[in-house]
Amino acid sequence: MEPVRAFIAIELPNSVKSTLSQLQHNLKQSDHASVKWVDPESIHLTLKFLGNIAAGTIPELTKAISEAARGIAPLRLELGELGVFPNLRALRVVWVGLGGEIATLSVIQENIESALTPLGFPPERRAFSPHLTLGRVRERASPEERRRLGEAVASLKIDTKLSFTVDSLSLMRSRLTREGAFYSRLSSVALQRG
Repeated sequence: MEPVRAFIAIELPNSVKSTLSQLQHNLKQSDHASVKWVDPESIHLTLKFLGNIAAGTIPELTKAISEAARGIAPLRLELGELGVFPNLRALRVVWVGLGGEIATLSVIQENIESALTPLGFPPERRAFSPHLTLGRVRERASPEERRRLGEAVASLKIDTKLSFTVDSLSLMRSRLTREGAFYSRLSSVALQRG
C-alpha cells in the first residue's frame, strides 16, 4: 500500500473560509501575479505535519490525537491581523493570525507533539505560530513585486474579529497534484471536557 502524506489540523467553518476568500480577493486587486493563492476551501490550521505515513498507522495516530485532546473542551478562536513571513520587504508567505483561546490551542499542539514523539515523529524545532496561510509568493517574484505585495498587506485591515468554535481535530491527507494540494479527512477526534 502506498504511503499517505498526512498532517494534523483544525478544519475551518464556512463563515471563516468566506472571510478569508474576501481577504484574498482584496489583495488580488493589487495585481500580484507572482502569488499562488491557497484555495479558501483548503485553508486550515496545521497543528503538526507528519509527512509520509503508512496507511496502517491511521488508527494508532488517531488514538494519539485522542490522547492529546483528552480533557480539553471546545475552544473559541478568532481571526487576527494579516501578516507575512519573513518580513514585508522580502515576503514569501501571506497569512492571517489567530486570537482567542491561544493558550489552550498551544496546549493541544504541545500534547500532540508529546503523543507523537513515541511513534517516531520528532518534535517541531520552531515555536508554534498559529496562522492561516492565504498565499505563497513564487520564487520568480522580483524584489519589486514582493515590496508591492508587502505594501498591500500592510494597508489592508481586517474589519471583523470573526470568531469560531473549534470542537474537533482532524488527521488529514494531502495529495499533491499539478493543480495544487488537495486535502481530505482521514479521521476526526472531538474535543470534550472530562
